[in-house]
Amino acid sequence: MRQADLRVTRPRVAVLSAVYHHPHADTDSIIRVVREDLGEVSHQAVYDVLRAFTAGGLVRRIEPAGSVARYESRVADNHHHVVCRSCGAIEDVDCAVGDAPCLSPSHVHGYAIDEAEVVYWGTCPTCSTADSSVPPAPEKDSRV
Repeated sequence: MRQADLRVTRPRVAVLSAVYHHPHADTDSIIRVVREDLGEVSHQAVYDVLRAFTAGGLVRRIEPAGSVARYESRVADNHHHVVCRSCGAIEDVDCAVGDAPCLSPSHVHGYAIDEAEVVYWGTCPTCSTADSSVPPAPEKDSRV
């Protein structure tokens, strides 16, 4: 925190710990964990800390399509994410190329590209297993 010119406070330590121990957690989940650690803390305080940490490069904010913002502590590399279409679980995926940006657009329109965001979508192992164990719905009797 000091390297990011942020004072070290109990709420900040609690938020950073929550992000480290619960990767890809949303704000409500982080608030819940922080309250378990500190007792009462306002929503606004946690939002402010997350905003400061994101700006200071201590955490990364991701927001897959259809999802609320989520936070992770893995900020020092170029990695991507895989998201389960069924339950919303998110896992890290190392970049096959390594350096950002790992993709080259066909036309940059004058922009200086410094990052490419890749999100893989699929079904996680738990949901895949659950889907295969559910018997298919019975067909309707067409004679009725």
